[in-house]
Amino acid sequence: MKRCDWAKSGDELMRAYHDTEWGVPSHEDRHLFEMLTLEGAQAGLSWKIILDKRQGYKKAFDNFNAKKIAKYSKVKIAALLKNPKIVRNRLKVGSVVTNAVAFLEIQKEFGSFDKYIWQFTGGKAKNNKLKSMKQLPASTPESDNMSKDLKKRGFRFVGSTICYSFMQATGMVNDHILTCDFK
Repeated sequence: MKRCDWAKSGDELMRAYHDTEWGVPSHEDRHLFEMLTLEGAQAGLSWKIILDKRQGYKKAFDNFNAKKIAKYSKVKIAALLKNPKIVRNRLKVGSVVTNAVAFLEIQKEFGSFDKYIWQFTGGKAKNNKLKSMKQLPASTPESDNMSKDLKKRGFRFVGSTICYSFMQATGMVNDHILTCDFK
């Protein structure tokens, strides 16, 4: 099978993520929150590190249940900072709690996070039809707008590059190269 360059390594998690998730439209709020959390955790790190820790994140953060996370105490946060199965960065861990609170506010305002977040692509996936990974942008006007609005609503670790990676992860954009069998 032909894959995008980044998924050609021998790493099974990377290949499975590429083949089954990356670029596939997601409209389920829990999954959207998971991917926003994981993309924020990736800042300054490799996606491989985050994929290797994904199951640890699911367990540590109550399967990305925003209602539970929004109520985390200082004691719970301190325990998370000792958990080697996640990225133990105080700002990143704290942002998950902050983002859960903001996420719940968006759900209240819009009825779902899905309805809110997909407005940045007009409610449909954008297929970029890239010839090579060299054409892959780090950010776009859509991710700039998403980042700006999320920050205005209190989210952290949602810069434009993180937002663009989130858009790829949730299928808001499809950046599989044209020669990839999974486009």
